[in-house]
Amino acid sequence: MTTSEQWAKLMEEHEIAYLRGDLATSSPQSYTLDEKRQICKQMEASTADIDAALRADYWSMPADARSRMLDLLGTSGCETRQWWEELLGVVR
Repeated sequence: MTTSEQWAKLMEEHEIAYLRGDLATSSPQSYTLDEKRQICKQMEASTADIDAALRADYWSMPADARSRMLDLLGTSGCETRQWWEELLGVVR
């Protein structure tokens, strides 16, 4: 299970990557193509790291807790249940 310190680090890295992305899109002439490519890679990597941590935490729960969590996520209004199932790797 991911600790709160690990989550904080993941979120900070994610926010920094996306801030760099925002800066690059607001002033594209200030960045070389290679710099833009690296920024995109960092954004993709930070998203993949968070997704992997979410999946790991989800699958570390007991089966009944996973079921309740998926029900909760599916009704939260933040994405659809199907989206959460795909993200978490739930096979129907």
